[in-house]
Amino acid sequence: MRSVHAVLISLLLCLSACSSLPNRDPLKINVVGVEPLQGEGMEVRFAVRIRVQNPNDNVLTYSGVALDLDINGQPFASGVTDERGSIGRFSDVVVSVPVSVSAFSVIRQTYGISQMKTLNNMPYILRGKLSGGVFNTMRFVDSGTLNLPGPITGSR
Repeated sequence: MRSVHAVLISLLLCLSACSSLPNRDPLKINVVGVEPLQGEGMEVRFAVRIRVQNPNDNVLTYSGVALDLDINGQPFASGVTDERGSIGRFSDVVVSVPVSVSAFSVIRQTYGISQMKTLNNMPYILRGKLSGGVFNTMRFVDSGTLNLPGPITGSR
């Protein structure tokens, strides 16, 4: 009977500790750029630059970033960085994450694009996390459309 009481008391202490954690608004993430990087073999690499906005009243410290990028509803690229930093209260920072694209993803996307009449308004979803330890890891999702230049037409 004592062990049951001990377990219940431990559970209540854990629940009260979780309820004392501060309420945080979710991070706001925007893709601000994609730049080519040197790849290896059949791999294509890019640096995805994201703006991370901290809409909270406390400084957010992070020690790594992970990203997954889907384009046209298909997995396209993923990447990680062990970059460390902090985002001040009610502040923002731009973080660059190198991502890799497999040859298979490039072929799949090329086929999907060939079925489209234009390269404008290609939907993307960016999922990721800023690692900040056990209680400070923040997950995020950003979505939108990519507007890529299409073929140039016109008279000479």
